[in-house]
Amino acid sequence: MPHIVVVGSLNMDLVVQVPTIPAPGETVLGDNFATIPGGKGANQAVAAARLGAQVSLIGRVGNDAFGEQLLANARREGIDVTHVGRDETAASGIAMICVDAAGQNNIAVASGANYKLTADYVRVAWAALPHVDLLVMPLETPLETIETAVALANQSGTKVILNPAPAQKLPAHILAGVDVLVPNEPETAQLTDMPVDTSHEARLAAQELLNLGVSHVVLTLGSRGALVLDGATGQFSEVAPYPVTVVDTTAAGDAFVAGLAMGLGEGRSLVEAVRFANAVGALAVTKQGAQPGMPARAEVDNLFEKGVLP
Repeated sequence: MPHIVVVGSLNMDLVVQVPTIPAPGETVLGDNFATIPGGKGANQAVAAARLGAQVSLIGRVGNDAFGEQLLANARREGIDVTHVGRDETAASGIAMICVDAAGQNNIAVASGANYKLTADYVRVAWAALPHVDLLVMPLETPLETIETAVALANQSGTKVILNPAPAQKLPAHILAGVDVLVPNEPETAQLTDMPVDTSHEARLAAQELLNLGVSHVVLTLGSRGALVLDGATGQFSEVAPYPVTVVDTTAAGDAFVAGLAMGLGEGRSLVEAVRFANAVGALAVTKQGAQPGMPARAEVDNLFEKGVLP
């Protein structure tokens, strides 16, 4: 059982089901409203825990009702939240999400306490943790905090998986400490200033990420699967997606990242870990909600090993 540490965000998702995503200035009447535990860090932690990993989460929530609910939910999933602090000066993070009839979404995030997660807090938490196999991070916490976590992992020989979402430029010294970078197409374009509209362009952009210092690249392509660039061999691999009926894409990327971490933690090759991650991501989009939609290990094994959908 690999020990996966997630340094990242915890948000309460405020989700509205709508027939179509509203345009600027437009009001759309929705069908249903729900409050659902989310945040990319917590989503990735929950997904990894359901896959059977030992998971520790380092983060921050507000001293409010949402914060209590987020912590309670993580505990129910078997996640160690010893190092999720309560902040007295900021509210818990929230995400306002519209999901349309096709399962597509738009999201606005108020980070709140997530941006009170300091580098010093991560240093103290890291020192208290037992052996860590993989560090997983999105970018919903301060960049200095990300930088510190990468450095700590590098010093201890821990593999680093970075999901550069939300998209932003990253300095070379952070990228140089990343073992596997997992961007989607817009994030890749932001990092490289290169188009990724075609397969050829995606390969050129992935190569540019290697040039920036990353060891390996897994570029997620939505319904087209994933593009893998192995930095050790220079070889590209295209990994096909699993055909499923999409209900909600809100946390598909988070499910994929957790699946990749679990696959690598169990000793799979990079390409095999991506195939496993594709199965996790595919199952996640067949259900409503970020964390509620994360699949159980048995579901993933049935799809990955037998091609059987639940």
